[in-house]
Amino acid sequence: MPIYYENSDMRVYKTSCGPYDNNSYIVLCLNTQESLIIDAPMDPAAVLEEAEGTKVKAIIITHNHKDHLYGLEEMVSVTKAPVGVHSADTANFLSPPDFFIEDGDSIKVGNIEIKAIHTPGHTDGSTCFTVGNYLFSGDTLFPGGPGRSKSPEALASIIKSITDKLFTYPDQIEVLPGHGTTTKLGEAKRDYKIFVSKEHPNDLSGDVTWLGN
Repeated sequence: MPIYYENSDMRVYKTSCGPYDNNSYIVLCLNTQESLIIDAPMDPAAVLEEAEGTKVKAIIITHNHKDHLYGLEEMVSVTKAPVGVHSADTANFLSPPDFFIEDGDSIKVGNIEIKAIHTPGHTDGSTCFTVGNYLFSGDTLFPGGPGRSKSPEALASIIKSITDKLFTYPDQIEVLPGHGTTTKLGEAKRDYKIFVSKEHPNDLSGDVTWLGN
C-alpha cells in the first residue's frame, strides 16, 4: 500500500481491496504509532499488513453497505480494535458495533483528531471523516457526483449533505472516496454549480453525475 500523504505528524495510506474497487484507509499518528482504519472491504490483507506494527485504536465504517463490511471480521480478529459506525447504520453487521459515531464527534488517534460529519442520503447513517486537508467521503461524494441514491428523496438528502456540510470546507481539501480515484473539493463545487443550473426530472435518482444529468 503506497503512502498517500505524509507530514511531520500524520501519514495516510490508501489501498483498493476486493472485487468492488473499495478503498480502505489507514490514518497513522507518526508520533505515537497509533492508527485508525476507515472501512473494511473484502480481501483486507494489504491493509492489515500496513497496519502491522501500529496500535490500531479503532476501525470506523463510513456506512453499512456490505462491500464496506466484508473484511470487518478479519480486521477485528487481527487487530482486536473496536468498531464504530453511525447509530442509524447498524444493519448488516455480523456482531454489534462497539461504539456509535454521531455528527461532530472527534475520534482521537495519538495526537490526531478525526472529525465525523453525518451525511445521510446514500444510507441514513452515512458518515464522512475529515483530518488535515483530507476528507474521507465514503459513498457520499465521488469525483463527478454524489453516491448512488435509491429514491428522489434520498438524492435530495445526499445533495443537501454535500452542499450544506461538505462544501463548507476549503476548495483545496482532497476528497478520498469509498471507491475509485480522488478529487479536490473545489472541483466538485464547480461541477455542482453546472448541475444545479439545469432542470432535472422530479424522479431523478440512482447513479447521478454533476455533468451528465
